[in-house]
Amino acid sequence: MAALKKALPHLIVLILFVLASLIYFSPVLQGDTIFQSDIAQFNGIAKQQRDFKAATGEETYWTNGAFGGMPTYQIGARYPNHLIKKLDLTLRFLPRPADYLFLYFLSMYVLLLVMKIDYKLAFLGALAFGFSTYLIIILGVGHNLKAHAIAYMPLVLAGIILTFRRKYLWGFALTAIAMGLELVANHFQMTYYLLILVVVLGIAYLIDAILKKQLQHFTKSVLILFGAVLLAIGFNSANILATAEYAPYSMRGKSELTIKPDGTPKEITNGLSYEYITEYSYGKLESFNLMVPRFMGGGSGEPLPEESELIETLRGLPISPEDANNILRQVPLPMYWGQQPIIEAPAYVGAIVVFLALLGFLLIKGRLRWWLLGGIILSLLLSWGKNFAFLTEFFVDYVPLYNKFRAVSSMQVIIELLLPIAAVIGLHQLFNDFNSKESRKKALMLSGGIVSSLLLIFYLFGSSLFDFEAPYDADVAAALGEIGPLLIEGIQADRISVFKEDSLRSLGLVVASFAVLFALMRQMIKEPVAIGILAVLIVVDLVGVDKRYVNEDDFVDSRVMEQPYQANGADLQIQKDTDGFFRVYDMTSAAFTSGRASFFHNALGGYSAVKMGRINDINDFYLMREQPNMNIINMFNVRYLIRFGDNGGPFAQRNPGANGNAWFVSDYEMVGSADEEIQALADLDTKNKAVVHTDFAEQLKGKRFSVDSTATISLKEFAPNKMVYTSSSSQEGLVVFSEMYYKPGWKLTIDGEEAEYFRANYTLRAMVVPAGQHEIVFSFESEVVQRGSLLSLVSAAVFVLILLGFGYMNYRNSKREAA
Repeated sequence: MAALKKALPHLIVLILFVLASLIYFSPVLQGDTIFQSDIAQFNGIAKQQRDFKAATGEETYWTNGAFGGMPTYQIGARYPNHLIKKLDLTLRFLPRPADYLFLYFLSMYVLLLVMKIDYKLAFLGALAFGFSTYLIIILGVGHNLKAHAIAYMPLVLAGIILTFRRKYLWGFALTAIAMGLELVANHFQMTYYLLILVVVLGIAYLIDAILKKQLQHFTKSVLILFGAVLLAIGFNSANILATAEYAPYSMRGKSELTIKPDGTPKEITNGLSYEYITEYSYGKLESFNLMVPRFMGGGSGEPLPEESELIETLRGLPISPEDANNILRQVPLPMYWGQQPIIEAPAYVGAIVVFLALLGFLLIKGRLRWWLLGGIILSLLLSWGKNFAFLTEFFVDYVPLYNKFRAVSSMQVIIELLLPIAAVIGLHQLFNDFNSKESRKKALMLSGGIVSSLLLIFYLFGSSLFDFEAPYDADVAAALGEIGPLLIEGIQADRISVFKEDSLRSLGLVVASFAVLFALMRQMIKEPVAIGILAVLIVVDLVGVDKRYVNEDDFVDSRVMEQPYQANGADLQIQKDTDGFFRVYDMTSAAFTSGRASFFHNALGGYSAVKMGRINDINDFYLMREQPNMNIINMFNVRYLIRFGDNGGPFAQRNPGANGNAWFVSDYEMVGSADEEIQALADLDTKNKAVVHTDFAEQLKGKRFSVDSTATISLKEFAPNKMVYTSSSSQEGLVVFSEMYYKPGWKLTIDGEEAEYFRANYTLRAMVVPAGQHEIVFSFESEVVQRGSLLSLVSAAVFVLILLGFGYMNYRNSKREAA
């Protein structure tokens, strides 16, 4: 009974989390689902894999639905013995995306409880974290893996802190499980950012241990945590090993090219280029979005204010209403005036949260203060990217793996994690006697005064302090001619308007929350009442901003997401062609950033941030142009190109030059570098000649070939993970296949005997076929998945044995003490 009474508040909190998640995303209760643009694209590239699983019950680790073929490791592959994934699915029992919002709440709540925060304040902190605008907007656009990884970050920190608090067994268990769940999310960029934060936390604990002469405890804790992380990695062995195997082949790996498509020298990196990494860099001024939502005008698609100066300016011009509407539709005059190429919404954490976090920093002492401050400052500086080039360049050049990830603005997720923690601890310090009453009152007055004064300055003088000019305003003004400057003045007036409106809004919320705490200090209200009012203010603040960007209008019937694309005339025309396996290249959109063609066909293009590096190079050199290189199109067996017809609609153009699934070539050219390899494709007759790197000279052994006029090779059986060919030739020949080369997975047999194949034409498979009639089989057999799945099972068994062992030892010790 006592245990139930103790657990009851937490059960109530969990129920409230469920209700909050379902209320915010209430359309899920009617069976609707949120339309997530990225998931719609993802559903295109994943369709072949899912269809194969539905038809056969088997998991395929290769798809031919996109980019000429690629592993499915990063597009939803499921692995045997992945028990930690089953736990993850159990925790995500709510309909999506309410499941992720619930995880945000739950994970932060556990962390704050571990930090010895009262459950009522922990509840408030969880709401502040979960409703942070950035965490909601990534659900709106479909960054589910990112949301998944962020959701488990607080849980990982809880395990670490529990261990350092000498709760070794529980800390070990929670860290192993939480880190295992973090890795399940499969968003290594977010996990990497968490690692950076953990390093900052570790440094704070190390300095504290040195000062307190507790290095033995520190070392023991680190070793326990190291063991827990090893087991967490073990739980996810198949996914991690498969990812590690694929990474060098993906566009995130090191490119062998030293030239750009135009022939000029290329920056050589063991990862992504500096420009690509820092393309999305937060402006220094833009970071005030944390406390004023539309400080920089809001998102790139932000609507004009109701009383828009721009619209009034257009109405005053001697032009027709139709022309005025055309200008608004066609001319890019965004409310957003920051430096990033595009932004869905500001990363707003709440003016109240910022105020309370500052209060926390004034009251918190010791390692906790330095960890929180250190993490926030480092995250802020790194999120500025190219706008704080010294630190960014250092991390790109010297910090391992940092150059594997783009969009450094995402680093602000650490701020969005730490500020609610600091805010709740600030309240915890204020409500208790860790500091004198005078120092608490002083901290409250100082924090409230600083934040309120800053917001008041923004409201009163912001229009003079900032220029409200977007990077492209001058170009737009020039393009519009005489009316250009007038329209730019109008949009800048609108930017000032929403800036002042939100500055005043934030000021009012801070003053209200300050008044609540001041009344508490004067004993005019009780602590539970103060917490309740603050929780309401925080939710009203954050949800009010969240609903601007993610609301009921974003929901659609679930069938829309299951079938995100509708077949057009071109698709229907192509689907009538059932004569074997072939590919389609869609020229009606950016083929390499669209999952549409993959939804209906085996596509040369697709949608993936981790496509194979060599196919990405092929796109850069030969496809990403108005007229793609047809020799390249032909060697990928593209039978149809989807183009726009004279009537503006898409139509399917039959390509008579497609090389087929495989073909004999009469000649080959040996080259010694990746640069020569890709350049040789520029005018290569791919039907009759191949380009082979000297790395594969041993397979050819200097042989010369001629094509027997009666020689044939044809594809007889096709599945994503198996392709069976039959060949007939009176003499030995060199065959090129229209399939992507990926050595770690594809196995080759001729008449049941294992054989060798090699890379040709920079991306494809090739082999020497003996004379006579033969059956040639390519099968995708992922040894790394088999090894990883076994390791996952062993790791789970070891974890259980460790817990049983500790439990038995504790039982014996308790019996010995009782005796």
